[in-house]
Amino acid sequence: MELNPALNLRELQRYLGRVDDRWPLAVVMVGGSRVDEFRGFTPDGVRDTPFVVVLVSHAFESLPTHERTYQAASLWDALEMGDPAEVYCFTTPEFLRRRLSTPAVRAVIERGLLMFQDSAPVPFAMPRERGGGEAHPG
Repeated sequence: MELNPALNLRELQRYLGRVDDRWPLAVVMVGGSRVDEFRGFTPDGVRDTPFVVVLVSHAFESLPTHERTYQAASLWDALEMGDPAEVYCFTTPEFLRRRLSTPAVRAVIERGLLMFQDSAPVPFAMPRERGGGEAHPG
C-alpha cells in the first residue's frame, strides 16, 4: 500500500491490531476530513473531524458505551496519525440503529473507507424510506 500524507495506512493498521487484540472486530470503517482528502473528495470549506472511526464488535456487549469508547480512543496514536479521532464503538444492533441517527456515522458510511468486515455481514445500506438509497462504504 502506498502511503499518503493525508492517511497513514500503516499506523491505521497498527491501531486496528491494538483494538482487535482486545475485542474481535466485525466491522471497521474510517472517515472524516482526512479520509475525504485521501479519497479525493473536494472539501466544502468546512473542515470537520479529521478522523471518525466506527468499530463494531459483539464483544462490546459486556462494556458500557462510554468505557468501550474511552478504551478504543485511548489506543489511537494522534501523533502518528497527525490528528485525533472521534471513535464510535457499537454492537451490531446498536450500529443498525445509530447508522441513521448519528450524522458522523452516516457520513462514514456514505464517504468513508470500509477497512474490515468479517464473514457475517452487517448491512450498510440506508433504508430507502428515509431517502438514503444504497450506500457503499468503499
